[in-house]
Amino acid sequence: MEIFNHNANVNFLGMRRLSVGIAVLLMLASLALIFTRGLNYGLDFTGGVSVEAAFQQPVDIGQVRQALAEHGMENAVVQSLGGTREVSIRMQPTADMKDAKGLVNLDRVAEVVTRALKAARPDVTLKSRSSVSSQVGEELRSDGTIAAVFVIIGIGVYLWIRFERRFAVAALLTEVHDTLVTLGVIALVQREFDLTVLASVLAVIGYSINDKVVVFDRIRELFRTARKAEPEEILNRSINSTLSRTIITSLFTGITMAALYFIGGPVVHGFAITMLIGIVVGTLSSIFVASPILLWLGVSKQDLMPQTRENPELARRP
Repeated sequence: MEIFNHNANVNFLGMRRLSVGIAVLLMLASLALIFTRGLNYGLDFTGGVSVEAAFQQPVDIGQVRQALAEHGMENAVVQSLGGTREVSIRMQPTADMKDAKGLVNLDRVAEVVTRALKAARPDVTLKSRSSVSSQVGEELRSDGTIAAVFVIIGIGVYLWIRFERRFAVAALLTEVHDTLVTLGVIALVQREFDLTVLASVLAVIGYSINDKVVVFDRIRELFRTARKAEPEEILNRSINSTLSRTIITSLFTGITMAALYFIGGPVVHGFAITMLIGIVVGTLSSIFVASPILLWLGVSKQDLMPQTRENPELARRP
């Protein structure tokens, strides 16, 4: 199945100054947004209060969320606890839940939440309530950052071993670009950043590198089989020959994420939206950014020819 002719000859590298320039501007804009507006961290990272409630009859999570929102407790995270009669509620404490010193009072938390839920469902009872420390959220935030860094570095090491160091550098730079731009869009729209969004950012890193490896593999193959070809021509041919595969993969993954957003419920909205952003950014960087970086780094046929034990220099002849 092909959308584009794999023998097409679109001059993507001819647009490299424009495409790389736009990529750099997007990275700088994303950094500015992250450091000025910041990410809208959710309860997983900022802490809050947690309540467990039980109902005598089955309850819909959407009904619980709506009852809380009607009493000023918006953006509460409501999850089912292994059935249809018990739910877990996490939220930022409201003013009514704090004492005169501004500290969270768990008795007031229970009172406020119970009053809100009983207005919609009189059969509710509270099983437990607790406060979540923001220190735990800070640890999660730092651990998530470290995880993302190690993933990107690990990918670079793998590509250095499998391909060549220039491919590793190009992959690292484009992965940093994809991650920063994705986070920049989230900061721009102030979408809540919780653990599901963090998981999707890590998934975006893996998805993005998959597209680039396909293009890199074709570049290596064409360099080895072509007798006389300039690096720019090889890179263009590689992008054109893998373009259908790249677009089709992105399209169907995007459709899956859209279905997850519309059918999966509010709990997975952040994951689906972040993945959609990452798919678009990663696909565009695979086409317009990764190969221009390779050309700028000076990749050539000699770098990719296999060496033989009998005559290591034989493989390096053009």
